[in-house]
Amino acid sequence: MLINLGMLGFFKYYNFFVDSFAHLTRHFGFESNMRVLHIILPIGISFYTFQSLSYSIDIYRGKIQPTNKFISFMTFVSFFPQLVAGPIQRASELLPQFLKARIFNRDHLASGFRLILYGLFKKMVIADRLAYFVDRVYDSPQNYNGTVLLAATFMFGFQIYCDFSGYSDIAIGSARLLGFDLTQNFRTPYLTKSFRDFWRRWHISLSTWFRDYIYIPLGGNRVSQSHWILIILLTFTISGLWHGAALTFIIWGFLHGFYLVCEHFVSKFIKLPRKFSWIGWIVTFVVINLTWVFFRAHTFEQCTLIISGFGNLNLDFIPKFSGLFAGNNEFREFAISILASFPIFVIIEILINQTDFSTMLNKRGTILRWSAYLILAAMIMIFGVLNAAPQFIYFQF
Repeated sequence: MLINLGMLGFFKYYNFFVDSFAHLTRHFGFESNMRVLHIILPIGISFYTFQSLSYSIDIYRGKIQPTNKFISFMTFVSFFPQLVAGPIQRASELLPQFLKARIFNRDHLASGFRLILYGLFKKMVIADRLAYFVDRVYDSPQNYNGTVLLAATFMFGFQIYCDFSGYSDIAIGSARLLGFDLTQNFRTPYLTKSFRDFWRRWHISLSTWFRDYIYIPLGGNRVSQSHWILIILLTFTISGLWHGAALTFIIWGFLHGFYLVCEHFVSKFIKLPRKFSWIGWIVTFVVINLTWVFFRAHTFEQCTLIISGFGNLNLDFIPKFSGLFAGNNEFREFAISILASFPIFVIIEILINQTDFSTMLNKRGTILRWSAYLILAAMIMIFGVLNAAPQFIYFQF
């Protein structure tokens, strides 16, 4: 654990703590001579570090036996479909799959291709289109009114979901082509009606990792109420720090822990009737998307600028909106692609609320299934961002 966390701390957090220490010493009138290191962050280090840690911890707990197959263990740690950005796999789930023969399975192959197709649709058609708008606003937020800033923030909420869930679908689908099953990483999180349920559906492999290796060992819900609050806040703050060595990520994680604590106490006094459950969905959806400001902004100062800008709502935002694009043709292409693809995305998300895309489609008839294939493929070819497409957001972690 010391070796794994030591490498992660050195490569990912050394400069952050050095800068923080320097700011602290300057506050008290001292000058620190510690230097930052200009080093390249190893690709996927956050993900395969947690994967390796789970292996060691599960052996210590007696949940699994250590393998004597060195090649299988190294393949488990560096399995290329999910190496860069997950899903984070447990040794008990993935390692045994390397130790058995894989036989060609037509259904497995078809399932993998379905997930890859839907993942490419979410990434290339929706996430990369929205990135064009979001990036321009967040690169110079001082130039835009509150309406544009608010629109960019909500667009980023869909961008990061389609980007990361799209990557997860592609990773899981690619593994299935090779005969491996990876765990589902997203389950329509924006359709949830509570913050607790959101974290059961968003980045499932990471949230369950923090639950099993930090939250529960610290006491979970078996402790006093005040102790439980501290555990929740600490677990989510660490989760924010895992995403990035910056104050903005720490605040983002802390806020989600704070929301869960507030929801826990509010639910004791307020019980919404079933017919008003949509109120819970609206509150959860709006608050989570507003919190993305801390995840997307470059600095804490930029966060405060954007949040303060939300108060400057202006209905006359069309000129500012269209001014983000090089010309009318570019604006028209953006608008048409989003208007054409978003209804398809929403319909699919509603249909897969309790399952995944491949399972849902497999239950449909041949005509409907192939119609879905052709529609998604056509959307990718017509509206997909093919040139200079942004990389996956979670590659930076």
